[in-house]
Amino acid sequence: MHYIDPSTGATYPLEAARWRADSGHYLNLGAAPGLKHADIDHSCYSVWRYHKALLIPRANAVTLGEGWTPLIDGVWDRTPVKFKLEFMMPTGSFKDRGMTVMVSYLKHRGVDHVLEDSSGNAGASLSAYAAAAGMRCRILVPETASYPKIAQIAACGADVVTIRGSRQDVADAAMEMSREIFYASHNWQPFFVEGTKTLAYELWEQLGFREPDNVVVPLGYGSNVLGCERGFAELLRNGEIARMPRIFGVQAANCAPYYAAHQSGGEALVPTTIAPTIAEGIASSQPTRVAEVLRAVRSSGGGIVAVSEEEIVTALGVLARMGLYVEPTSAAAAAGLSLLTKKGAINQAETTVLVLTGTGLKTSERIGQLLNLGARHG
Repeated sequence: MHYIDPSTGATYPLEAARWRADSGHYLNLGAAPGLKHADIDHSCYSVWRYHKALLIPRANAVTLGEGWTPLIDGVWDRTPVKFKLEFMMPTGSFKDRGMTVMVSYLKHRGVDHVLEDSSGNAGASLSAYAAAAGMRCRILVPETASYPKIAQIAACGADVVTIRGSRQDVADAAMEMSREIFYASHNWQPFFVEGTKTLAYELWEQLGFREPDNVVVPLGYGSNVLGCERGFAELLRNGEIARMPRIFGVQAANCAPYYAAHQSGGEALVPTTIAPTIAEGIASSQPTRVAEVLRAVRSSGGGIVAVSEEEIVTALGVLARMGLYVEPTSAAAAAGLSLLTKKGAINQAETTVLVLTGTGLKTSERIGQLLNLGARHG
């Protein structure tokens, strides 16, 4: 295993922690051997039950018990669906799945001070895992980030810095600060995707060691898309599944650079209008691994759709009345599934997984406003 700069083909050893190549380009990890049925560590009910596929000794794991989240049966818009409850993680979002692996690697390589930019969930996750690892941590967030997320980050001991402007302005500020502190960005450091690939392993195991037909995820930077592609591809190479599932990414129409690029048929971003969205977790106007996310979706036979703010709010309310209290970002994926079923891209006879990535508890005040909620006086 080694780092690879996909723009030049240059490789770098894993012994020295990196977040980008000498060229300034992002890095990927080389192909990993993956996992076979017999390699599962049945003594462990977390991401680390798949440690033989992660190439990090379990003894070096910085873990809070993340992973092995529930997969429950339900119906969405008259279509049978399996809800993957990724919001039931230690810090309330799927980010813990990637963060446990990335932080474990960085600590093992001697990194003791980390920097991240985040709309909230990634920062909350990194601050928690950095605390567990004994690392110092600085998180840059938009000044519009929800206060409960900022409080969660600060409570774990991180240095929280609010940045005025858009989500991209926050990322740009982090780039400047990376000259002083190791930039442990979940969008740049590839061991994060090495962690998110365990979503594919869990779905495979929870479905009786078979692949689903469709996986529907919210799409911001694309770590769930890339994680699913990497994990299922490893299972396919090892003969553990018969074919790749179709991967569908859902964006908010107000901020949908991947959707615009997908519609163009190319592999690069195209000019598109960007506006604020209630789905703050996927409000990424300039994602990093554009070509790879597009290729992952297309090669799987899946696609990318965009949903309106109104569709997100409607899905948010319906999910809550089903007992699934999630943030608007997760509701965007549910709204996207409605669109995919109406278009006939997904049908009722297929096994479809809807990934719900973040808890509504972090955005309750905003959810109350969106759903016009209030207590009755008795």
